[in-house]
Amino acid sequence: MHMADALVSPLVGAAFWAVSGTLIGYSAKKIAEENDPVKTPLMGVLGAFVFAAHMVNFSIPGTGSSGHIGGGLLLSILLGPYRAFIALASVLIIQCLFFADGGLLALGCNMFNLAFFPAFIAYPFIYRIISGNTVSPGRIATGSIIAAVAGLLMGSLSVIIQTVLSGITELPFGTFLIFMLPIHAAIGVVE
Repeated sequence: MHMADALVSPLVGAAFWAVSGTLIGYSAKKIAEENDPVKTPLMGVLGAFVFAAHMVNFSIPGTGSSGHIGGGLLLSILLGPYRAFIALASVLIIQCLFFADGGLLALGCNMFNLAFFPAFIAYPFIYRIISGNTVSPGRIATGSIIAAVAGLLMGSLSVIIQTVLSGITELPFGTFLIFMLPIHAAIGVVE
């Protein structure tokens, strides 16, 4: 669900740069407090996997956005939310700078949409509650599916809201919803 620069006004782009930058700083602080050197190399390996998964994407007609597996929930489950946010932010920065996926103006929005919702909303408030403390394959699968779908739907709804707030799109809000939400619900089930 990378947003292109063309979908974001400078004001909205700057606001989400500030939000995402603050989240990166806070996450880095929490990681330093955890002091778990085992997970740091794992961040790189899993980040590379998510980077590769992001390369398989497809354009969503009429929206200026694309659909692909997010990977945020997987990273959150394996690394924790703070490391997941940093790993995804790193992936998005590389994609922006070297592959023109998104753009510099939209980078803060893309970090927020693809990393914030899975790491800080879907993982703690959906996955962890449903999967619980007991190891049950059924609960883990149910929690994973519901949290992945919810995280991607929240991110895609955020794309719509950011674009509408930017005053860029000529699509009516309802039409934008119809284009974005069903495809991201399907991607969430696959994820």
